[in-house]
Amino acid sequence: MLTGKPDPRGEGRARERDRGKALAGKSTLNRLELTPAAVKDEERYKKVSLDLEAVDRLLVKIFLEAHATPPAGIVLDLDATDDPLHGHQEGRFFHGYYGGYCYLPLYIFCGDHLLGARLRPSNIDASAGCVEELERIVAGIREAWPEVKITLRGDSGFCREELMAWCEENRVDYVRGLPKNDRLKQRIVAEQEQAAAEFQATGQPARVFKEFFYQTRESWSRARRVIAKAEHLEKGANLRFVVTSLGPERWEARPLYEELYCARGEMENRIKEQLMLFADRTSTALLRSNQIRLYFSSMAYALMEALRRLGLKGTGLAQAQCSTMRLKLLKIGALVRITVRRVLVSMAEGYPYPNLFAQAYAQLQAVPLRC
Repeated sequence: MLTGKPDPRGEGRARERDRGKALAGKSTLNRLELTPAAVKDEERYKKVSLDLEAVDRLLVKIFLEAHATPPAGIVLDLDATDDPLHGHQEGRFFHGYYGGYCYLPLYIFCGDHLLGARLRPSNIDASAGCVEELERIVAGIREAWPEVKITLRGDSGFCREELMAWCEENRVDYVRGLPKNDRLKQRIVAEQEQAAAEFQATGQPARVFKEFFYQTRESWSRARRVIAKAEHLEKGANLRFVVTSLGPERWEARPLYEELYCARGEMENRIKEQLMLFADRTSTALLRSNQIRLYFSSMAYALMEALRRLGLKGTGLAQAQCSTMRLKLLKIGALVRITVRRVLVSMAEGYPYPNLFAQAYAQLQAVPLRC
């Protein structure tokens, strides 16, 4: 109805058996989940195959179309999370860090926009497959925006030589967490003592930053810039390190850590929103069909993000999470009546946000459709 669909009842659908059915039923979605990539001629039922690569391209396309003009620079966030399993699904493994059987999906975001969601077994490194995903996403972005500057951001689970070398070879900057070790700790002994002295003098948390070039003995191919944070809190020392390709002329040590790197924490909220949209409903037997269910959640998030960006701009829900939007805008009791000339929606009199709903509806209608 919001997009002006002329046939809400589905009377004009091509096949006679589908007429009068406005939407795909759950049995059709089930066939989509269980149909393999290649459909055999003798197959009678599971003939609705999904082009997974087309969905990947669509997520990037949605991101590009959300911008009227190319930005000067963007930051891509990578993170992995656990998807607990309670059955014997394909690709099921025990993960020691999360303490249970799970999948380990990889998410790639740019701000609020979801660019990639890849379901993976959990018996792998957190960074496994990142290069392949980034090659696809970065190529799609640069095809549309050749001059855009791209920075990749992630925690220490993505501090891998393969990933850093790929960034350096493909004009992609990066800032990533760096795991602590004895060699790194020795480089900031004086700074840690200074932070401890400031804490003792003021009783307030104290931070001292230092930067230097560092190279591992075996795994890294070159020396790279490292930012060290020597911090002393009430509970004691708190040391952190990040490695980056960004030079000091663009980002000094303190703002690089506090403003650029720490901003990656916002991605945690985006991953939580995936769970609000049932990204953890991966209960089918096959990894491919569970990937398709993850895509269902991903596309639901893309729709909700568009609703927030276009329909709720300037309202009290402009920064709301998906669960709040569902509760206040979508889960509404209403009576729908379809006549020859119009579709009438009579909303419940007790609905407390009619003005918000009307404003969101008007702003969505004002968005120009792209054919």
